[in-house]
Amino acid sequence: MRVHIEVRTLVLLRRAAGFVAAVAMSLYLMVKLVWIAAEVWQGTAHWVLLNAITVVMALAGVALGLALAQAWGTRLPDWLVLPIGWVAGGLLVSMIPYMIAAGLVAPSAPEPAAATPAWENVLIGVGFAGMAVALVVGLPLFLRERWPHAFAGRVGRERADGRFLWVLPPLGVLTATWISWAAGSTYGLLTASDTQVRLLMANSALCAAGAGWSLWALGPWGGGRTPVWLPMAVGFVASGSLFSWGAWRLAWLVAGMYQPVELRGVAVVEHGVAVGAGLVVLLALTRAYRRRSAGR
Repeated sequence: MRVHIEVRTLVLLRRAAGFVAAVAMSLYLMVKLVWIAAEVWQGTAHWVLLNAITVVMALAGVALGLALAQAWGTRLPDWLVLPIGWVAGGLLVSMIPYMIAAGLVAPSAPEPAAATPAWENVLIGVGFAGMAVALVVGLPLFLRERWPHAFAGRVGRERADGRFLWVLPPLGVLTATWISWAAGSTYGLLTASDTQVRLLMANSALCAAGAGWSLWALGPWGGGRTPVWLPMAVGFVASGSLFSWGAWRLAWLVAGMYQPVELRGVAVVEHGVAVGAGLVVLLALTRAYRRRSAGR
């Protein structure tokens, strides 16, 4: 009876988090639609393509939130749920450390010039933060219901093989590079970075390190007593962050619509490696899960 009550509580918590995520991302979606309408009305549609893409992403975020909250979400095919959840977790959940750090240093940072009305900034901030926090709660519960072997027990013997460990050196290089830039190094950069950019680089370094650790923990030399949900969850979010943010920046860099703080060649290599490493870590997680499932 107690187990039934606990399961029902978790289901209710997942559903509540899903609705919060959908509402929060709807606020961000509303701002983006206003921006597109204003640009078209004023005939200054320079950023319509970018905003249109973010509208599609926001719609996917709303759909993900509703899928977490509704019973039909548990019946969606794996190939649809996992990629959206992986990208959403990578784009938003991975940014929570940055949002906390940026909030702590904001009082001492110079105020930027107001480029958008205050209400738009508030809705965007609430949308991002609300979606991220809701995903932290709802997405693991959803994944745990769909794929319990990825969260139950310890790593044990059913682990990934060592074929993916070759990606650890590139992840180490990314981690070291981002840490050096976050610490103030300007090697490979166009100019010295401000506080916010350095915090973003530190956050990226945290993701690269987390992805590498999850790969090691699930590999042949990791500790068998490690709770399996920990490397699975860290690797899922960290690899999604490397892939999603790397692909986003790389795409707009190639399109000429993104000006990086890095030298152009450095940025292309940096984000290309991040995209590839994120995919490899996801493959390793999938492999580890299949082994665990086969061993049950």
